[in-house]
Amino acid sequence: MSFMESAQDMRDELVQLRHSLHTTPELGLHLPRTQEKVLAALDGLPLEIRTGEALSSVTAVLRGGRPGPAVLLRGDMDALPVTEKNDLPFVSQLPGQMHACGHDLHTAMLAGAAHLLSARREELAGDVIFMFQPGEEGHEGAKYMIDEGVLEAAGERPVAAYGMHVVSSMLPNALFASRPGPIMAAADVFCVTVKGRGGHGSSPHRALDPIQAGCAMVTALQTMVTRTFDVFDPVVVTVGSFHGGSADNVIPDEARFEATVRTFSKENRALVKRRLVELVEGIAAAHGMTAETSFGMGYPVTVNDQDEAGFVGRTADELFGPGRYFVAPQPVMGSEDFSYVLERVPGAFVFLGACPPDLDPATAPYNHSPEARFDDAVLTDGAALYASLAATRLAGA
Repeated sequence: MSFMESAQDMRDELVQLRHSLHTTPELGLHLPRTQEKVLAALDGLPLEIRTGEALSSVTAVLRGGRPGPAVLLRGDMDALPVTEKNDLPFVSQLPGQMHACGHDLHTAMLAGAAHLLSARREELAGDVIFMFQPGEEGHEGAKYMIDEGVLEAAGERPVAAYGMHVVSSMLPNALFASRPGPIMAAADVFCVTVKGRGGHGSSPHRALDPIQAGCAMVTALQTMVTRTFDVFDPVVVTVGSFHGGSADNVIPDEARFEATVRTFSKENRALVKRRLVELVEGIAAAHGMTAETSFGMGYPVTVNDQDEAGFVGRTADELFGPGRYFVAPQPVMGSEDFSYVLERVPGAFVFLGACPPDLDPATAPYNHSPEARFDDAVLTDGAALYASLAATRLAGA
């Protein structure tokens, strides 16, 4: 039987696991119930299993029947602080917590791949590391797992690593997409506190208004980006938080805003940091004020190895036939902490369209929405591709 046929035989088990995870989502680095369900799903398989110390991770190693290198497969497990608004029989039972990004599907698919590969253990020319990771949603779970040795779990660093992510819109159902080079952006946080001098709203000339200066900064940031950076190496700066003042007739002493900064190259990541600081400090000085700034470095650029991205496309074509995989024309402005793995191991990150067939992928609620929905039917496709990538890569190593 092919991996796809074997995956179809376990469809009900994958759906059941995904639904169980969806009803009890957990946030951040500590996911005890999720970890327990993963361990139960792996029970009885010929795996060397280790759980995390600083986080509720699960690292499982499958030793192949023949000698060879190692390959890593990763699935993230954490949810988002979102209250679900769907009417589903398996809707989240926890207000303020939801698998709105599809990590419950990733976990189920990776567990499915562990079953598929375990059934063919004697045929594998090497080892497979299954990386069940908490804390992808801004908590750097991948970095914690790297620090705890996930990349050396098989005894040597893997020769390739693969990650997958479902999307509830944009891509048609069951379509895979990836590309060589940058596929997701670096995501940093720029924080500014404008220091002025408070006063009465009726007499702004007697004060130094930090709100007015802050607004000038926000507008200038957008102009700076378009006049400094090449549109073919894009930079996005979005101010998502602005706070200042407590009453309509009071000029406050200070105002504060925060922005997300997205880049696709190390050069632009360093340059935008410098230019942002120069810009807001200059505007503050022009208004007779000062600006305190901080720049929090988040996830780096997710960069696919050129050869491994091509391998993913060929493997998908062989497994599913032509038309199920396409090369994405441009990267995505979202960010991913699988980037930490790809900084150390050549590999590829691939998207899988999971928009339910009754919705239009062009207008369906996107990942992170409280109304995001994902089609269970892609679980078998994802599990089969995970398994095929590992087995085929080891066979050709």
